[in-house]
Amino acid sequence: MEWLSAENLVAVATAILGIVASAVMVWYERRVPRRKRIGYRVQLDTPIGDDGQSRRTNRRVGWFTTETGMTHASMVLLRIENDGSQSITRDDYESPGIHGLTVEFGRRTVLGVAVTQPSETSHILDNFTERLGFGYQGSTLSIPRVPLNRGAYYKLLVLLSGGRVGDDIQVSGDLKDGDVHRNRSATPDEKAPLFSRAARLITITLTLCVVALAVVVVAQDDDPAPMGCEGGTLTLTGSTAFKPVLDEVADKYERECADDEVDVRVRTHGSTAGIRTLVTAGTESDRGSPPVVALSDGPKPSGLPKLRENRVAVSVFALVVNEEVGLRNLSTADVRRLYRGEITNWSELGGADLPVHLVSRDANSGTRQVFQRRVLGRGETAHSSVDCVHKDDPTAPVIRCELNSTDLVLDTVAGIPGAIGYSEHNRATRAKGVRLLDLDGETASVDAIEDGTSAYPYREIEYAYTYGQPPADSLVSSFLTYLSRGNGQDVVRTHGHLPCWSPKGLELCARTAP
Repeated sequence: MEWLSAENLVAVATAILGIVASAVMVWYERRVPRRKRIGYRVQLDTPIGDDGQSRRTNRRVGWFTTETGMTHASMVLLRIENDGSQSITRDDYESPGIHGLTVEFGRRTVLGVAVTQPSETSHILDNFTERLGFGYQGSTLSIPRVPLNRGAYYKLLVLLSGGRVGDDIQVSGDLKDGDVHRNRSATPDEKAPLFSRAARLITITLTLCVVALAVVVVAQDDDPAPMGCEGGTLTLTGSTAFKPVLDEVADKYERECADDEVDVRVRTHGSTAGIRTLVTAGTESDRGSPPVVALSDGPKPSGLPKLRENRVAVSVFALVVNEEVGLRNLSTADVRRLYRGEITNWSELGGADLPVHLVSRDANSGTRQVFQRRVLGRGETAHSSVDCVHKDDPTAPVIRCELNSTDLVLDTVAGIPGAIGYSEHNRATRAKGVRLLDLDGETASVDAIEDGTSAYPYREIEYAYTYGQPPADSLVSSFLTYLSRGNGQDVVRTHGHLPCWSPKGLELCARTAP
């Protein structure tokens, strides 16, 4: 059975062990302490006189220096608490005498003792009388049989002489169905622990389980085969702007599906040319849907009902100018004037004194179609140059040339002072010698569009078209799933596009393109 993989078994074991560990600790916290327990803490043990044996001296004035026995005096603060889950009554103490507990201070002599308690339990003081066993002699302090509700406590401030600070202090006594034990107490200057012992135990246990799971996962293949790998040959055509994504995803899919003898070929010549290639392959195929996928910057032309669309990503495009132009922002109105040939020198827009060179894509380009549809609202002026430098048509108002790839546009704009062109955004940001233009003050940014904080207009949905509906077990279906919903999404985002199957992408890609 497929689900019985090492990763799944360790994951299930981790979950079960975590639940068991949590349940055990809850049981321990609730069941084990369900007995009568008295705990004690030494919260203070400090010299108030000269501690001759440890060679420590203290500054003292007044009574501390004059009273008999204060030369080697010390002060101890004891907290006696009910830390069990049941209340303790007088009858629960089983000491042989009338008192309930005994405190031994070793070689130190008790000089005096004071009892303190929270105001809400002031009735506890009524138990500390000589008649009920409260008193001291030598190094021994007797504590009466004090009733304590769950969580209640009292404190004893004891004045001692002789001995040495830090000597062991023992509280003893017998409880019916219970015990008297020492609790650790933080000193006044000590930082309290961040986690309890139970929390630390659970954290360590779960951490070990996660580490074991990570070790098993890492030990497996770094690139496990995607679900639904299919063998065969697949041709990807269409958008040159999307070509870097296709190249990387195709290579990644081939490597991950190596056992299925997959060959994914990227042959991009522009969105319109890709659609034509797909239609030709479909009409010539006698097997229904051919192994061809056409990527298009924007929706297909009308009149092609057999093409089935798959929305892959939201792509952002940018206007770029040669660095010498000296502008950073253009209004949409000025862009339209430029591409109508009404502006022939950048100085007319506040830029450098350079002639305008319009570097465009050819008619097969989806990037060009998006630019005309989203920004210009119409077509561009007729092309008038083959080399983008010299005007072949003397009557043309401005030099305009057409190129067949995004890389050619970027290289040409970078090499001609006064040139302007357009490109897929991510590739434009990595090109040298060009500057990206804002449109109406809006910056080309995938993140801003995803956050909903930008109305930047030059963007479009990237479509993947098939001829008819490919079979579910075909290489075409498997690759499209991998590209749009599988590991290919990471590649899409890395190259500056917003995957349609991301939370914000679902919303943007669901909108009907104008």
